Amino acid sequence: MRTIRATSGAALHGQIVAAYGRRYLVETAHEQAAGGPGALLSCMALGRQSQYACGDRVTVLSSGPGEGVIESAETRSTLFFRSAAHRSKLIAANATQVAVVVASEPSFSDELVARVLAAAECAGMRSLIVLNKADLAELTTQALERLRGFERAGYPPIVVSALQDGGAMAEALRARLQGETTVLVGQSGMGKSTLINALVPEANAATREISTFLASGKHTTTFARLYRLDAQSAIIDCPGMQEFGLAHLDWRELAAGFREIGPLSVNCRFPDCHHQGEPACAVAAAAEADRIDQRRLALYRRIAQAEFGN
Repeated sequence: MRTIRATSGAALHGQIVAAYGRRYLVETAHEQAAGGPGALLSCMALGRQSQYACGDRVTVLSSGPGEGVIESAETRSTLFFRSAAHRSKLIAANATQVAVVVASEPSFSDELVARVLAAAECAGMRSLIVLNKADLAELTTQALERLRGFERAGYPPIVVSALQDGGAMAEALRARLQGETTVLVGQSGMGKSTLINALVPEANAATREISTFLASGKHTTTFARLYRLDAQSAIIDCPGMQEFGLAHLDWRELAAGFREIGPLSVNCRFPDCHHQGEPACAVAAAAEADRIDQRRLALYRRIAQAEFGN
């Protein structure tokens, strides 16, 4: 990657590869025709709102050497974000799947995993669970047991160790990333950065370069960034998070976001059944009969109570 010096006012097309507040790094298509990486522009967004996300494909007007202003964005195929009341946090645009990274140590939040997977389902994206730090054998066995309900729901964890054998186990993940743009999400301490370095050896250098463009002397440990694995595959890394709000969903969408609960909902006696103990609830009956995992139903109920009070 290197800085482009475009004529002031020239319109360029590219993709946001890093986002920090209202400042974005855009990799333009200016030199990609030759098969190499695009050139970089440090860009600002018009207006006061940060309306763009890492992964957006945009049109940029050059405002000087190495700088530009984002004029518009193409229609997104997907948008992955989290939300609280009256506030949303854009995470990634045009991604095709989400990988939730958990670890054998420290302990991870089952609820956060469930929330991320539900958001991905509702956004029309595929999902993976990646269990890192498999070199901790006993703790890995315990973690796999905690993930059993997710596996029953169709999310078998991919077990890796980013540190073992120089990152060789991370290669088990690479095949699942091929041809995809994957958002990596996880709590702090799950080893996500180490995993990225195993998959993208030049990631540290790329991060330093991105920081130079975006920071302007500011501390930038919390920006989303896109790394290309090859011409068809990319990963979007986002900061570690401890919570994932789903205020943008209603209760029906949340139920649909639990892939084993949504299809059963049509069999409940009452069309507005919230699966919280109502009579003749097909979801509760399936859990009692062990056709779906009871821990997953408990997670759904906990999240629904937290988001909707029902």
